[in-house]
Amino acid sequence: MKVIILAAGYATRLYPLTLNQPKPLLPVAGKPMIEYVLDNLAPVTGIDSIYVVTNAKFTPHFEQWAGNYDRIHRGPRLVVVNDGTTDDSNKLGAIGDLRMVLERKSVDDDLMVVAGDNLFSNDFAGFDRFCRARQAPVLAIYDVGDLEQIKKYNALSLDGEGRITFFEEKPQSPSSTLTGIALYYYPRTTLPLIHQYIAEANNPDQPGRLIQWLYRRVPVYTWQVAGLWFDIGSKEMLAEADRVFARAVPGALSGVVSFP
Repeated sequence: MKVIILAAGYATRLYPLTLNQPKPLLPVAGKPMIEYVLDNLAPVTGIDSIYVVTNAKFTPHFEQWAGNYDRIHRGPRLVVVNDGTTDDSNKLGAIGDLRMVLERKSVDDDLMVVAGDNLFSNDFAGFDRFCRARQAPVLAIYDVGDLEQIKKYNALSLDGEGRITFFEEKPQSPSSTLTGIALYYYPRTTLPLIHQYIAEANNPDQPGRLIQWLYRRVPVYTWQVAGLWFDIGSKEMLAEADRVFARAVPGALSGVVSFP
């Protein structure tokens, strides 16, 4: 299996923190947030490559980080992929970056995709087991507990087996507090559909739009995330994640995060 970590955004809402530093490398409780993503991936078996897709501006930052990380950690091969963009005006978008990595690296394997700025208190072992059992596209979902919050994300409806029957980005009148988040599984057989989505000139940006297009063509299942989830989109959320992860037991610097 391959993993793609989405890390090509410019995070302008976090300026000046991200003016000269990519958001996934900002520290949370003493270490770059992307390393929590790698910690969560550690129990997942069969990963042979992890592609970190970023932009031309921040490629040197990630290459330096990856070199240091690989020297002290054992795990799948880390590969930094430069999408060639320089700012928001020419960015490829998350789905565009996904397709670019598939093409450039000739990926023909089961695929897990996760955003480099999403933090979880639980690892991905349960997600991995569910995906392998289903062998179908899977979207991780989270209960934000607030209909107003859903308006910033997406809304979805499910059937009795957890398959998506409705999906809408940034809904005006949501009826559920469940939302899809940036953790996805695409079995090898569905990768051609990602290429088709881009070839048809669909919106290449928000990764949820691919799910919105995909569930009408093939069954897309859902897996509900337990524990805590942070989507680091503001300074306030970054500060909150730093506070929460600093309380982790036995400590965020250990590489294993558990919460009281």
